[in-house]
Amino acid sequence: MAPFSEFLIFAGIGALAQLVDGALGMAYGVTSAGMLLGIGMPPALASASVHYAETFTCGASGLSHWWAGNVQRNLFWALVIPGVIGAVIGATALAHMPPIWIRYFLTPYLLAMGLFLVFRTTRRKDRRTDVPHGTRVLGFIAGLLDAAGGGGWSALTVTTMVARGQEPRTVIGSVHLAKCIVSLAASITFLLSIGQSKLHVVLGLIFGGVAAAPFGAWLVRRLPPRVSTLMAGLTVLALGIYNFYHLMHR
Repeated sequence: MAPFSEFLIFAGIGALAQLVDGALGMAYGVTSAGMLLGIGMPPALASASVHYAETFTCGASGLSHWWAGNVQRNLFWALVIPGVIGAVIGATALAHMPPIWIRYFLTPYLLAMGLFLVFRTTRRKDRRTDVPHGTRVLGFIAGLLDAAGGGGWSALTVTTMVARGQEPRTVIGSVHLAKCIVSLAASITFLLSIGQSKLHVVLGLIFGGVAAAPFGAWLVRRLPPRVSTLMAGLTVLALGIYNFYHLMHR
């Protein structure tokens, strides 16, 4: 296949993954890496390519959310600093830690949090505007698992904070802007550890993701909080089922 044709395929993958991620606040890594693996790309190359591209796509998405008024400054800083520290440690440990260990932890967590969010939409509760206790610890753990396991930053941060009563719109916006910096830290660590990925793969993911980012920010601003929460819960359930299926077929 010609490089330009491959570029268009990867751009389409990046755009679709970014629309899902921008609207729901999660699943860019899972969506894009899953499709890359589906077309036969080796797992290590797929993971590295996604992290390199996320530095740019999450930056575009984060800025779009900032311009749309979806970012809470205190929440962003509470996530990004410990998230960067966790990402560096996680990427460094990836070569010595089997990714299956991360799946054993994430699978029951995602299934439980997905069910919790789905049932949460059946009752009303006032939304919090403060930064909950434990947010910095959450950022560190999410950054660590995201780099070491190939994904999980948004699934962990968004679901936990929305479940604790945070406004989905500001959670999604703040998480996206923080993810840009966390992905940059992980990418630099991966670059030093395993080298660079194929350029046309990364450029395709970046092009499609950047082009789709404003539409995701526009969509999440217009969704009612209960709808965003329900969609996030269903997405997390799907991620948990996906992980469970692969654990059972090892």
